[in-house]
Amino acid sequence: MTSLTADQAASPARKKEATGAGASSWQFWGRIFVVPYLLIFFIFVIYPVGYGLWLARHPDSYTRLFADPIFFRTVINTIIFVVVSVNLKMVLALFLSGFFLNTRWWVKILAAVFILPWAVPSIPTILSMRFMLNPEWGVINSLIFNLTGRDGPNWLNDPTLALSFSMLAHIWKSLPFWTLILLAGRMAIPAEQYEAASVDGATTWQKFKFITWPAMSGLYLTSTILSMIWTLGDFNSVYLLTGGGPADLTHVLATLGIRYLRLDQVDLSLASIVIALPLVLPLVYFMMKRLSK
Repeated sequence: MTSLTADQAASPARKKEATGAGASSWQFWGRIFVVPYLLIFFIFVIYPVGYGLWLARHPDSYTRLFADPIFFRTVINTIIFVVVSVNLKMVLALFLSGFFLNTRWWVKILAAVFILPWAVPSIPTILSMRFMLNPEWGVINSLIFNLTGRDGPNWLNDPTLALSFSMLAHIWKSLPFWTLILLAGRMAIPAEQYEAASVDGATTWQKFKFITWPAMSGLYLTSTILSMIWTLGDFNSVYLLTGGGPADLTHVLATLGIRYLRLDQVDLSLASIVIALPLVLPLVYFMMKRLSK
């Protein structure tokens, strides 16, 4: 009886020891498999960012950057690009998400076509737009000449038009994605709420104001913040369409560094990137704060 009691007392200790050994083994192999990812993260993220900050550490780089008139034009372009593009595409996405809730067959076909600009890679789509805007043999000017007998304008030779077309390219490319996000938010709203509102005689605007918007306002704000972060870093829409021209007047902060690299001014190139951090980091902070709720 005493021997049996001793064995029973020792049994949990053996199980605990075996469990501890198994957990230690899993932890060991877990660390081994994580090491390659940490090395990749260090080599391709931590080291380049740290080296860039080290190269941009001299105050003289920022003094020369602020003395360049192109820099201040770039800051203004960036603000216009972000404010106009983000607000326009998010408002359009909000209303298009309501349109694509329609269950008619032709709406589903239209939705499949609508998503193509986002699904296709940026380089061929934006370069195609650049070819279309070519003043000599572009499709748009050829059509203008055939209809009116007059030559079309040099669209990308005017800074205002060039920046406007860059914003148009950005909106056209990213609008389908945000429409899908907001469409998912609309689909999560119970249909019974709309049915009850219809019974009470609510109009379409009243349904949107008192049902749709309160349910989607959080998603809309989060999407807007994330869109601002991505728009600040949008390199393709400006550089592939205008190259920063004419006369470097359509650069944004995401493309300005290339200008300084061409001039063999690496420190100014990296300083122009560091300057953008005060714009990006608060957005990242608010984004993470909202996602942690």
